[in-house]
Amino acid sequence: MNRFFQLIGLVVALTVTGSVYAGGGGSNPQPLAGTYPIVLSHGLFGWGDETNGIINIASYWGGMDDYLRSQGAVVYAPAKTAAASNEARAQQLKNSLLYWMAANGYTKVHIFGHSQGGLDSRYMVSNLGMASRVRTLTTISSPHRGSPVADIVEGVIPNWLEPFVGSVINGLVGLVYGNSQQDALAAMNSLRTSGMNAFNSYTPNASGVKYYSYTSHMTWADPIQHPLLWLLQPACAAGGLFKGMGASNDGLVPVSSAKWGTYKGEPSYAWYVSGLDHLQIVNALYSGQAYFDVEGFFLSMAQNAKNNQ
Repeated sequence: MNRFFQLIGLVVALTVTGSVYAGGGGSNPQPLAGTYPIVLSHGLFGWGDETNGIINIASYWGGMDDYLRSQGAVVYAPAKTAAASNEARAQQLKNSLLYWMAANGYTKVHIFGHSQGGLDSRYMVSNLGMASRVRTLTTISSPHRGSPVADIVEGVIPNWLEPFVGSVINGLVGLVYGNSQQDALAAMNSLRTSGMNAFNSYTPNASGVKYYSYTSHMTWADPIQHPLLWLLQPACAAGGLFKGMGASNDGLVPVSSAKWGTYKGEPSYAWYVSGLDHLQIVNALYSGQAYFDVEGFFLSMAQNAKNNQ
């Protein structure tokens, strides 16, 4: 009987100790304390903290901005025009960033750019005099060499119909986002493979800035786990093969197109998950958290940035 109570006491002690370590026990420092502020740069049809439209009732980053704050980081998620060229969005990003940094006394930042958000960040750093203010630029599923889906859309819509389609999209997006200054055609042209070939020729990596990239892919066109993008996966695969980019893609961007700078790989997930699509990798609209450890993924990206600042 005495041994029984000793065993119970040991189990209780181990449980309490484990809980203290798991919860930090009030003694473990926040892992991101001391890092430069993290700027989250949203992609095409994305939104940020200052977006005024009804779209802002949802979270583009799926709560990952608040999660990074809980780990000790200062986080800023600026808004840009939802649909516009890389260059136009880059100027908006610069304006917002300079104002925010000056108001808070920050001198350098880390940038995480998702999709087109990685491209406008690249342009801002290389061509708008912001290299001295950015320590690292991490791109997540950004189409650095273009998206075959953009090529397909441009090829399917007749030239004479493009202005009308663009106007309809601009009107709808402007209504939802509370900003009428949209340019869907400019966005599409920026993301085409030909557009990105030109973009890369005048947007070299800036000296002194460290570049990292992460990708994701869908293992097959699964309509259950990827309800928004499964139909695009085969089209992107076919277009990727035609363009020499390979078939592996996240529904919008080939894996080979998303690699830039130091490639850091893809998040891991369970065997029953059919990969991660273009939205899930950043938990957009909370779409990824059911399929992989999205908090762990964002923490690892932030720790990599901190370790290289």
